[in-house]
Amino acid sequence: MNKIFSRRSFLQSTAALAAAHSTAAFALDRLTAAPSFLRAYVGTYTGSAGNGEGIYLFEMNRETGELTNRTLAVISPSPSWIAIHPSKRSLYAVNELDNGTVTAFAIEPPTGALRQLNVVPSGGADPCYISLDKSGKYAFVANYGSGTVAVFPIHADGSIGEATDIQAHHGNIGATHATNAPNGSFANSGHDGPHAHTVVPDPRGNFILATDLGQDRIYTYRLDATTGKLAVVTITPMPTGDGPRHLAFHPNGRWLYADTEEASTVTLFDYDAKSGSPHARQTVSALPAGFAGTSYASEVLVHPSGRWLYTANRLNDTITVFAIAADGTLKQIGEASTLGDYPVQLRIDPTGHFIFACNRKSDAITSFRIDRATGLLRFTGDYTAAGSAASITFTASGITFVE
Repeated sequence: MNKIFSRRSFLQSTAALAAAHSTAAFALDRLTAAPSFLRAYVGTYTGSAGNGEGIYLFEMNRETGELTNRTLAVISPSPSWIAIHPSKRSLYAVNELDNGTVTAFAIEPPTGALRQLNVVPSGGADPCYISLDKSGKYAFVANYGSGTVAVFPIHADGSIGEATDIQAHHGNIGATHATNAPNGSFANSGHDGPHAHTVVPDPRGNFILATDLGQDRIYTYRLDATTGKLAVVTITPMPTGDGPRHLAFHPNGRWLYADTEEASTVTLFDYDAKSGSPHARQTVSALPAGFAGTSYASEVLVHPSGRWLYTANRLNDTITVFAIAADGTLKQIGEASTLGDYPVQLRIDPTGHFIFACNRKSDAITSFRIDRATGLLRFTGDYTAAGSAASITFTASGITFVE
């Protein structure tokens, strides 16, 4: 009997920055003509990959975190990861398909409805992540299936251009069993070839970092902002088989955190902003003490205050809460059930008061209030139906974090 659990088989079936880290506290956001709600967009898996229909639009109550007034903003094939342009006038989605694509949408005022602008090839198979630089000039896509990272120009009208560069990952593949796997784990996910999973710009926008789950590597590329070309600067290895998945920078820009899919760990790196090089300093488990069995970490987030870090664990179906010490090191301080099945993404709303879990297999988003003193989570009581929810993001025009 095959007892190997494959991550891909399961996929087929940001209130204030701290004035000083040790005394960080986030204030209520200050708004001009503050609305009582924010817009939230939810990407889903569709067709044979899930129960969604495309991208949904909700209103998020800023006081309670409740998501209401669901509408189908646009029909689109498996828009599994979405990102909003800094201008808040356009939205971009990867379409996680064998022949991957990226779709650009205009956000129509005042309703928030989406209007498709154009579609371009993603530069590989199964694109699973998209991010934008702060200027909104470029979008970056990780293509899981083909192990490629692509750069796309964003035009003045919000449409997306053909890729200016596509970088293919080459080299050795990691072990099929994670070095730091919990006792009894049968996790075997993606170590059959290169699998780019995340691609993000660093805080200064000089470098682009990408994880490769299959190779157990973090790639650092230098971005030429004129040509949109990437050049490899450094390749940072991680323990074989652990499968690096997502990356999160601390607000100070000096610390970088990476979670691993198969080992369910979080690693703290000191990040050299001049060279783009991460240097590992601490690795901790994202699972409860004594956990045994199989679980797949999916998300890692740093609270905008810089005081706490959160991870999501699929199969264990929990959010783990860490305190971030003055030196950036992590200490696990609590956990909360996502009250759903297979949380593939977490997202903190722009006010910094709530965290949302996209529970793909139970077709629901659950929300939790973040305790402003401790960072611990309390379920709001709200379950929001969304077929095969994969990602959530928010518009936040007018919100300003004040130190």
